[in-house]
Amino acid sequence: MELFEFDKKYVDRLRAGDAATEAHFVAYFNQLLRILLRARMLPPDRVEDLTQETFRRVLAALRREGAVKQPERFGAFVNSICKNTLHELERSGRRTEPLDGEHLELPDPVPDAHSALVARESQVQVRRVLEGLPSKDRELLREIFFLEKDKDEICRERGVDREYLRVLLHRAKTRFREGYEAR
Repeated sequence: MELFEFDKKYVDRLRAGDAATEAHFVAYFNQLLRILLRARMLPPDRVEDLTQETFRRVLAALRREGAVKQPERFGAFVNSICKNTLHELERSGRRTEPLDGEHLELPDPVPDAHSALVARESQVQVRRVLEGLPSKDRELLREIFFLEKDKDEICRERGVDREYLRVLLHRAKTRFREGYEAR
């Protein structure tokens, strides 16, 4: 296939509806667009639809003044319209795909026996690990995570600043993690 040099006169003739120029436009780009679209592994009917839609959009854009700012790059203009049309089709196809059957099932709000047993065992383990910690660490973790006390209030009660509270909390969490992993 021979490459064609586009210019302002060609785009103006196409805009004016010159039959010979339109025939050349369709013949020239038909093969190029089909190659582009077949490379996307699209079925033949989809390739045909996208090619025709691209031609329709290009001709409609040409009717608007200023749509083609660089006539020498008309091939890139057609290519970009084709790609945009393809992306729109892909997006609209994703919106209409039916959900899998599992998406329709709502989770049961009542936990099953296994989940309840696992949760109970986790609670027992956490309590045992907390019992094994030094009382200062245990109380700090309880105040922060269970009672959700304000950190400024904890600082006042313990006579420490926020920075040192952060250090104490880090140490307590590290001891808890080590105890939990040991079990």
